[in-house]
Amino acid sequence: MNLTKFDEDYVKFLISSKESKTLDFKQKVTSKEKIARTMAAMANTEGGIIVIGLSDQKKITGIDPEEEKFMVESANEIYCTPRVSLSCESFVIHDSDQEKKNKDEKFLLLVEIKKSAGPKIYTSDNMGNRKLYIRVDDQTRLIP
Repeated sequence: MNLTKFDEDYVKFLISSKESKTLDFKQKVTSKEKIARTMAAMANTEGGIIVIGLSDQKKITGIDPEEEKFMVESANEIYCTPRVSLSCESFVIHDSDQEKKNKDEKFLLLVEIKKSAGPKIYTSDNMGNRKLYIRVDDQTRLIP
């Protein structure tokens, strides 16, 4: 799905921003359970954007956007109840290297999480226990 607000200027703005309640950076999705917690927490708070392919130090690492999209969507399906309302868009960054005199293309995946208008979204762990998460500043926190 193409989101018209994700133009180059907006993506550069996101990259230059600090992680917050509504913005999170992930180098890549290494755990479906962990990304599900972040997605549910954002949906339970104000919504937000997860930028995948960017380190916490804001280095563009690049990713395979189809693989990361699969991880995000399957995490939502497996771990989130009810499902998080989200949309994904891949974005190409042209990284200029003056020494090499060539342009390197790196992909980011932008995951927009919509605020839950209905019930709170719970995640389940591998033991089947339901847990509720929210975002506080730049962290995902478990609500006891």
